[in-house]
Amino acid sequence: QVQLVESGGGLVQAGGSLRVSCAASGGTFNIYKMAWFRQAPEKTREFVAAITWSGGATYYADSAKGRFTISRDKSKNTVYLQMRSLKSEDTAVYYCALMTSVVATSYDHWGQGTQVTVSS
Repeated sequence: QVQLVESGGGLVQAGGSLRVSCAASGGTFNIYKMAWFRQAPEKTREFVAAITWSGGATYYADSAKGRFTISRDKSKNTVYLQMRSLKSEDTAVYYCALMTSVVATSYDHWGQGTQVTVSS
């Protein structure tokens, strides 16, 4: 059973930086793509960034472009989200997700989330 464990969330002042991590574990599994989503209070979950595991191609939501960087460490099965110039509207629970196959239509596994709070 694949498990995703996020870490690194916390409280940061507006304009500051924070890096969240997500480690995948649980036996033998394939990773096609990993991503970060977030959900703010009373809002629906939204896509933030994704990275393909093999080639490292990256994708970003408009709100993340230029401020957030997604990266991965294949040796550790870990994906990172470096967030800079944080704004109060970035406050949310951040979830990582894993897609096991290129033919999958959705992410197969999700983490439990890590809270990021940006104070203004």
